[in-house]
Amino acid sequence: MTDLPKALNPLPSQVDVVVIGAGAAGIAAARRLMRPHLSHNGLSILVLEARDRIGGRAWTLRADGEGLDMGCGWLHSADDNVLAGRVEAEGLTLDQTPPPWRTQAFDHEMTRADQVEFGEAFAAFDQRLTEAAARGEDRPASDFFDPDSRWNARMDAISGALNGARFAEVSSLDYDAYGDTGVNWRVREGYGRLIARLGEAAASVTVKDCAVRRIDRSGPLLRLETSRGELTARIVILTVPNSLIASETVRIDPPVPALLEATAGVPLGLASKVHMTVRGAGDFQPDTQLWTRTDTAETGGYHLRPFGRPMIEAYFGAALAWGLEAQGPAALFDFAQSELVAALGSDMRRRLEAVAVSGWGVDPWSRGAYSHALPGHAADRAKLRTSVEDRIFLAGEATAPVYYGTAHGAWMEGRRAADAALIAPALKDLGLDPRRNDGDSEA
Repeated sequence: MTDLPKALNPLPSQVDVVVIGAGAAGIAAARRLMRPHLSHNGLSILVLEARDRIGGRAWTLRADGEGLDMGCGWLHSADDNVLAGRVEAEGLTLDQTPPPWRTQAFDHEMTRADQVEFGEAFAAFDQRLTEAAARGEDRPASDFFDPDSRWNARMDAISGALNGARFAEVSSLDYDAYGDTGVNWRVREGYGRLIARLGEAAASVTVKDCAVRRIDRSGPLLRLETSRGELTARIVILTVPNSLIASETVRIDPPVPALLEATAGVPLGLASKVHMTVRGAGDFQPDTQLWTRTDTAETGGYHLRPFGRPMIEAYFGAALAWGLEAQGPAALFDFAQSELVAALGSDMRRRLEAVAVSGWGVDPWSRGAYSHALPGHAADRAKLRTSVEDRIFLAGEATAPVYYGTAHGAWMEGRRAADAALIAPALKDLGLDPRRNDGDSEA
């Protein structure tokens, strides 16, 4: 890591706004607060990031000359995604190849007729959920399975990818609230690389390797205890994953019981990835999908030749992902290899080589991948957007009402929290106008 700017080493003793976390939400909040007219009015800000890099769960790893997204990889609802228009502006490549999710490579395990039947079964399940949500029902989404359907296990496997959890752990009301336009694009060089590029605008106020352990709200100023020392702030924008708040890894003191209950009601599920190279990739059609089993939810999804590369991206969710991550990176690759061997033949064992394996569940600064509301807790997302004393504002994918679980949802929430902070009583004496548009791209 490069040396910190002299002004930030050591930490300043006091700033107006501290943003905790430099993922998509934290970067968006910082950029919003760094508009020229705000700094001219004397607003001081600081971004504290526990990791030695920015981006949070948006992280692109460079391997074999390619950008491999270890976290978010799709610009979901791309036609309504605030980040989609920034890709080419940042000198990156916007890839509009349709996702492979609705296809099944080689018709493996499923005939064409089976695929149609499965699609109809999932659509009927979705319709039952929608009707229940319209009635205000907040129940386990699995309650709306057809008990006689042979596709329930496959739908639960897909829930692991969609929610990071099985449908029994997912609120029907929250699941229905998710916004999906059906348009999904990618960044060829990596979604994480886009977020990192956008974060460069806040580099001058960002301190990495600085974990915040405690926010003391007992005095007129918020006092932050960090791994690099203490400082005070008028406002804190807290953008760390819910798991860190619920576990009090980042402790608010005195505690806020309603906030702790809400973070527990919207926990992080888990999705894990294995990027593999494959010899003889010409056997596979580019950008196709393979699910190998229909009889169990304990199975992975395999994106064959993403971007046409000679690679396979394996994706595991929910309990399967938690169990494999607990065993270590080799266990994820071994499981993927075993499934692909069983599906495509023993020669796959020598053709596959692991390149990169994610570990969001064992990562101490995430402890999961993305959020889902537990049954009966759909209203907890709104509770997370309620500030603590108009001084502590939460933001992230978990607070997003519609685009939760996404980087652009987190980005939008970071901007919302920044605007809310600017009109808070604690900053009233600065006379700030968050609505002013002075030509800056974050206006």
